[in-house]
Amino acid sequence: MTNFWDSDVWGVLTLFGLLLGGLMFANFLKRKVGFLRRSLVPASVLAGLVLLILSFSYTMIVGKNDAGEYQNLFKLSIFNGNVTSGLDILYIITYHCLALGFAATTLGSTKKPLGKKRAAEIFNTGVTTVSTYLMQGILGIGITILGALLIGEIFPAAGILLPFGYGQGTGQAMNYGGIYEADYGFVGGKNFGLTIAALGFLSASIGGIFHMNRMKKKGILIKSPNEIVVPTRPIEEEEEISSGGGADRFTIQFALIAIAYFLTYIIMLVLSKILPSMQATIYGFNFLFAVLMASLIRGIVNFLTKKKIAHRAYISPYLMARISGFFFDLMIVAGFAAIQLELLADQWILLVLLGTLGLFSTYFYNYFIAKKFFPEYAQEQFLVMYGMLTGTASTGMLLLHEIDPDYKTPAADNLVYQNFPALVFGFPMMLLATLAPKEPVKTLIILVLFFIVMNVILFRRQIFCRKNKK
Repeated sequence: MTNFWDSDVWGVLTLFGLLLGGLMFANFLKRKVGFLRRSLVPASVLAGLVLLILSFSYTMIVGKNDAGEYQNLFKLSIFNGNVTSGLDILYIITYHCLALGFAATTLGSTKKPLGKKRAAEIFNTGVTTVSTYLMQGILGIGITILGALLIGEIFPAAGILLPFGYGQGTGQAMNYGGIYEADYGFVGGKNFGLTIAALGFLSASIGGIFHMNRMKKKGILIKSPNEIVVPTRPIEEEEEISSGGGADRFTIQFALIAIAYFLTYIIMLVLSKILPSMQATIYGFNFLFAVLMASLIRGIVNFLTKKKIAHRAYISPYLMARISGFFFDLMIVAGFAAIQLELLADQWILLVLLGTLGLFSTYFYNYFIAKKFFPEYAQEQFLVMYGMLTGTASTGMLLLHEIDPDYKTPAADNLVYQNFPALVFGFPMMLLATLAPKEPVKTLIILVLFFIVMNVILFRRQIFCRKNKK
């Protein structure tokens, strides 16, 4: 029998209250503290850092328990259930919010007719995304293989978490770190992945501020406003279902996301029964199955609307964008808060090295590509891509807003529509990530070859046009 005063009833809610309260506090700091407002650090990242510092301070003050284990703030009874600790709940939130955010983004996406030039730019953006993943993976796994050979006691495949932490964010880094921890004995794999992702967000801010200061010195950038006002489409359009009568529009959006995620779980459950040896990998791809199921539901809704069976647009792109933003913000805050710094004492040199390589390689490669393929809006394209490939899409949009507040250039659209070619070309890399713990050297070789192929595709006109001219 469950009593209303049990920790099982209140633990999850108190943890949510702390996470969202931290987000509100960080938002207040961003608005009121000058250097934070100018720092380009998203409020969600700042909130995560505040909770991380709070958790680490608690651990350092309280120390170890009788069993010799570090005590963690989120293992206090106020956050715990009888079965799951608050720390585990943070992992669960990070895991699910990644997929739920992608499902909302997929459901809310709209298609626009594209000309040949714009289609080529979007395709090149997607290829650049995957090429950057591959470059980050090559540098990362190359460092950890070398470290394992020279020093030992380093998980050889750990470096491949660099593209997942930098290129894809907190959720993916934790997913693969968890797979390596559960299936391949990488002690602290989740923690390692989360820390890589945290370093990625810091790299986005450091590189973004450096680049904009550089632009100001060259007279390219005019001082931008302190307040960020992102233009959005109308909250409610004529063809959408009304907010009054029947179920609320916001409820409908959540219902569609929930149905997509329910189908996601059913698909993963069936596949894990068929392929029990790949269970961890299958559930690690929850975000991908969520995208597929959300695409299916969006297709069904569009079909019903086209056939006049549904007379209103049940999917609201505006609300879906707000919901996906909520999930991604919550994911980032929870991911930062779950990091246990005290367990990384022996890996800081490796982490700093990986983070530094990630920063410089992503910066210079994307700047070169932006100038080469997007000369009409090179600075905007660079900032949106650099922000995304060190943090998340939201980070990229934040950096872009500093020089293109009204999104007059196509850079924002490139970021949105590049997801399909990036997913198609990037899927093999996700499979390579499961090979890395078993065959790290072979994985490195494949990554190098794949990187060469992607750059041949990217530079196809320069390579093949020259040959034709000759």
